Amino acid sequence: MERHPESGVNEFFTNINGIPVHAHYSDRAVEDIFLPFLRSMTALQKRLGRRILVMLAAPPGAGKSTLLSYLEMLSSGRDDIGRIQAIGIDGFHRRQKYLLSHTVIRDGNEIPMVKIKGAPVTFDLEGLTRQIQKVASGEKCGWPVYDRMLHDPVEDAVTIDGNIIILEGNYLLLDEDGWRDLRQYADYTVLIRAEEELLRTRLIERRMKTGVAEEASREFVDDSDMANVRICLERSLPADLILQIDDNDDYFKYIDGVIAKNGSLCDRRSSPALPVRA
Repeated sequence: MERHPESGVNEFFTNINGIPVHAHYSDRAVEDIFLPFLRSMTALQKRLGRRILVMLAAPPGAGKSTLLSYLEMLSSGRDDIGRIQAIGIDGFHRRQKYLLSHTVIRDGNEIPMVKIKGAPVTFDLEGLTRQIQKVASGEKCGWPVYDRMLHDPVEDAVTIDGNIIILEGNYLLLDEDGWRDLRQYADYTVLIRAEEELLRTRLIERRMKTGVAEEASREFVDDSDMANVRICLERSLPADLILQIDDNDDYFKYIDGVIAKNGSLCDRRSSPALPVRA
């Protein structure tokens, strides 16, 4: 990480699924949002005296994997913040063989599932639910990751052994049968929002970084990714903390439909409609 005091920007370099990523986060976002969030989760874990599970939902292109890598880095080596362990739901993509051999109806047409890989229907929701239950129970267990070279999940690639687990995924707060049941296992939920056009630009740029031509990248994003973006933006349940990404890629709290530049962190203790999981 590189910090530039004159501009108040923290640059972060990482690699996500084989793609080099250069992100930047403002001092304001770090000091007013990220660090208070991590301290709040640390306090919640200590108060409950057990593992806590945080679910972070965001549409494709919102940078959730990069943000979690950054939060992991922020949490390391600090006395006031517990170590967090970040995992994602991509390891529960159905296997390529399954997607190639099964079809789904989209816009009145029957198409191979592989054409819409990344849509909710292309995930193994039952398997994801079973593994989330293990994590929420405090069990030390394996967790799969998605290998973009194999185009398939790798089972038990990660061992879950931390006390503060942050699970990220597009559909963790999706208000649809099966998916909406997942939030009962969360001690805290986070939702990231952004404008469609910003997400579209990010997704095209990300696909081009994998070597795909610009026109082909635009076609794939418009035909596949943007449908999933709209699902996330239009059908996600409320969260304990909602963040909005603006046109400058900066983060702000989103409160009652308004982007708030000030205000305290909302958590379950001040949200009677969302009690802490027993």
